[in-house]
Amino acid sequence: MRTPSLGSFTRQLDLLSPWLTPLGLRLLLAWEFLDAGLMKLRGDNWFAEIQHAFPLPFRLLSAELNWTLATTMELVGATCLLFGLATRLAATSLLVVTLVATAAVHWPMMWTGLGELAKGYAISDQGLGNFKLPVLFIAMLVPLVFGGGGRLSVDALIATRAATAPAGSLHPATLPLLLAGMGAGLALLEPVGGLAVLAVAGLLGLHAAYRIKRQLPVC
Repeated sequence: MRTPSLGSFTRQLDLLSPWLTPLGLRLLLAWEFLDAGLMKLRGDNWFAEIQHAFPLPFRLLSAELNWTLATTMELVGATCLLFGLATRLAATSLLVVTLVATAAVHWPMMWTGLGELAKGYAISDQGLGNFKLPVLFIAMLVPLVFGGGGRLSVDALIATRAATAPAGSLHPATLPLLLAGMGAGLALLEPVGGLAVLAVAGLLGLHAAYRIKRQLPVC
């Protein structure tokens, strides 16, 4: 009898990964955000106490509107993740909610060095931030933004019924847009660092525009 090798076992895991890995992330995140949304739906609005800490442009909105937006995005986003429907859009929306919550509640108000900032990577609040949990949520949401809901999802069912074009090469504007999104998210926590990433994205965007222009046919 032939003993399965480690390589064949690994290939079996690779075959299962598109089915199980996104499903595990979706179910856990759906549970967490659904619980948070239901608590807001049944509880009192306490956003007025931290309205000053919200990053722009959410600071310009009323506490009632921010509460409604957060509750709706958590409930709807969690439901979409549960079924794997519009997974990328749901994960992106919940990523924004998490970044805003991190900036308003979990991020330290002031820090003088990376060592002091690292102390905020904790669950309990010791006066130096408590952003460990939202960072873990972000790390779980990002794979769903890029990879989608996986094979066990409504998205996959819809995709099998629609004609799909073969994958092409990376568009020149993809990296600048990705960096711009990362810079905008970072700017919610640390404006200087976020603006620096946005500046790099802008330079790469100009280079991408030049490349696209050179590829256009001359009339």
